[in-house]
Amino acid sequence: MKIAPLHCLALAGCLLAPALPASAQDHYSAGLEGIKGASLPPSGLYLRDYNYFYYADRYPGGPSDFDLTAYVQAPRVIYMTDWHPLGLDYGMDVIVPFAYTSVRTPAGRTCGFGLADISVEPLLLSKHLEKFDLAAGYSFWAPTGEFDVNKPACPGKGYWGHMITLGGVWYPDKEKTYSVSLLNRYEINQEQDQTHITPGNTDTLEIGFGKSLTKTIDVGVIGYYQQQTTENSGYGSDNSRDCVLGVGPEVGLVIPKIHLSTTLRYAYEFEAQNRPEGHVVNLTLTYRF
Repeated sequence: MKIAPLHCLALAGCLLAPALPASAQDHYSAGLEGIKGASLPPSGLYLRDYNYFYYADRYPGGPSDFDLTAYVQAPRVIYMTDWHPLGLDYGMDVIVPFAYTSVRTPAGRTCGFGLADISVEPLLLSKHLEKFDLAAGYSFWAPTGEFDVNKPACPGKGYWGHMITLGGVWYPDKEKTYSVSLLNRYEINQEQDQTHITPGNTDTLEIGFGKSLTKTIDVGVIGYYQQQTTENSGYGSDNSRDCVLGVGPEVGLVIPKIHLSTTLRYAYEFEAQNRPEGHVVNLTLTYRF
């Protein structure tokens, strides 16, 4: 089923995202996608700009005297090609994120700003059906951001990472005014250079329930669950695993005259273990050339 390109700006799911400091070790930060998060746009060149805000003053399993403030500005270039292997849409993308982080612990406050870990997604596959949009992807992170084990506010993670993504969007009604989205990502981490510790793998499930009020306005509820699935390994590593739940509202707007779409979502985190528990605000802008 062919979908109008401008309308697809509102549907364009991001199967890859910048490294953010919301968790101690994860490259992918939950809450970047929600409504129709597993739907990709048709062939074309897109520029998506993430503006991700995070604040937490709770750290279950961590220091009691703690707060974290982070802002990431991350432009992403997406190219969906005209090549259709096995009847699938094929694309690729790259993200170059910049992060500001302020962390306060019992040892004091540290701040950092700079280039974070660049992510490359050489494989993006999607399929649009009458009732479903399906998507899959493979991406990796390069340790391009500054990392120092003694500086918790550094924007980099200090290791290579890989992520496999699978997802789908179901439209229950004929007019596709309602949507249910599931997007699952699995991160496989490599050894951290300075510490020689290999962070545990992480699974992230993002859910979105949406309603199109008009052809250009969507509203809904998003949620996510992020869980470390394997233990950290290497000399000096601990056996603790982290997890967190988040839920909140989302609103999306398409402006066809200027080829622009935007989404704004908020998530409140709870049930965190061994990681910060806070608030996420994510504003994204997508432009189709």
